[in-house]
Amino acid sequence: MRREFKMSTTWVKRVKLYGKVELNGVHARVKDRVKTGDELFFEYEDNSEKLTCPPGAAILYENEHYAVVNKPAGMVTHPSHGHLDDSLLTNLSKNSLHPVMRLDRETSGLLIVAKDGYSHNMLANTDIKKRYQALCYGRFEPSSGTMNFPIARRPNSVMIRDCVPDGKPSVTHYKTLRYFDQSDISLVEFELETGRCHQIRTHSCHVGHPLLGDGLYGPLSDDNPNESLKENAGIYDHMIGRVALHAYRLEYEDPFEDNKVRIFEADLPSDMQDVISKMT
Repeated sequence: MRREFKMSTTWVKRVKLYGKVELNGVHARVKDRVKTGDELFFEYEDNSEKLTCPPGAAILYENEHYAVVNKPAGMVTHPSHGHLDDSLLTNLSKNSLHPVMRLDRETSGLLIVAKDGYSHNMLANTDIKKRYQALCYGRFEPSSGTMNFPIARRPNSVMIRDCVPDGKPSVTHYKTLRYFDQSDISLVEFELETGRCHQIRTHSCHVGHPLLGDGLYGPLSDDNPNESLKENAGIYDHMIGRVALHAYRLEYEDPFEDNKVRIFEADLPSDMQDVISKMT
């Protein structure tokens, strides 16, 4: 069960205690041996519940195992202090859900939510390629490339991350999609090779191109001020009102459908499109 179906030890115990295990149609114990030709059946819970889509969000795909959801900016992913009743997971279902990835409250876009621990474990062992689009101050030179800077949490800070030599390996690929000359702002695509906390925001700040509206790493922030960009940020940070980051694309092989390649995309949300329209 662990090797062939990627079940965690905890999940195997749950099946053992609360589920059903049959070997060739007869009740079996999880410690019973199997041989070539045997038929193994196990069941723990019904995953057929349809999720309820909260206002502002969209469910792009759903089956009995998981759903791909487009989260709006301003909504937290997990229930937390102050957000016990208005998180994405709470709105999707009264039952316990298992997010395969998470997005910060201000970040909009796509994420995968598993309906049970087994499905979560299967998807967590799947190579999921994630791409983001962001509005950044300045012009990236070169216009595309790779940011390979280790990241670590800043000493004496719970949230802030820095690029430091002894941090965890962190790799972000970027490509400029459009540069707005009058405002000196770029629309940039980012693809994550690693998944560190605040990776895109930290890398972009490190190379001098922080994201619009970023209260932690932007030009107007207390922790990472950038004097040369403050005048521009005074206009556009107020205009966007949140960090201008959108998780727009997911690509992966579906472990429940014979590794069928699935690709989902979500258009830029209206607030980012409004900023772009005012720069053109």
